Amino acid sequence: MAIDRRQLIVDAAAKSFSLFGYKATTMDGVAKIANVGKGTIYTFFTNKEELFQEIMNRMIGDMKRLAEQAIDPGRKFFDNLNAALELLLDFREEHELALKLSQEMREIGTPMALEGLQQLERAVVGYIASQVKSAVEKSEIKPCEPEMTAFVMLKLYMALTVDWKKTHEPLKKEQVAERLRFYLEQGLAPA
Repeated sequence: MAIDRRQLIVDAAAKSFSLFGYKATTMDGVAKIANVGKGTIYTFFTNKEELFQEIMNRMIGDMKRLAEQAIDPGRKFFDNLNAALELLLDFREEHELALKLSQEMREIGTPMALEGLQQLERAVVGYIASQVKSAVEKSEIKPCEPEMTAFVMLKLYMALTVDWKKTHEPLKKEQVAERLRFYLEQGLAPA
C-alpha cells in the first residue's frame, strides 16, 4: 500500500498547530512529525499559510457535516437550531486546534490565529444563515436578513453558554434552549 505523503503532512501539521499554535509551528517541525524531508512538504504546499488553510478547510468541513447530522426535517426550526449550535460549540471546545488558536489569540494576538477563528465563525454563521433562509421560506420564522440574524443567534448562544458562566452559575443545556426560544422566538414584547 502506497503512503499518502500529502495526508501524512496534513496530519502532522494539524498535530503541530494543535500542540504549538500557528506562530510556533515551523515547516521543519511539521517535517519531523511527518517523518519526511522539508522539501517533500513544498511539493504539496507553497508555505505554512497554505498548509494552515488546508487544515482550517477540513475542520470547517467537519463542523458542517456535524451540524447537518443535528438537523431533523421533522423538527421545528428552533429545535434544530439549538441542536446544531450545541454540537458546533462542543466541537469547537473539544477540538484541540480551535482551543490552541483561541489561546494564542488571547496571549499573543497572532493575526493568522485570529483569521482561523474568524473563518470558523464565518462558517458557522453561513450555515445558520442557510437554515434561517430555509425557515423563512417555510414561514417558520418572520422574514429577516439571514446573515445578520444568524450572527445574532450565534452570539446569543455563545453569550448564554460561554460568557454567562464567567460571572454566574452555568446554564444547563435545557436552560440555554429555553432562553434561546424566549429571546428569539417569543421575544420581549408583551403578547
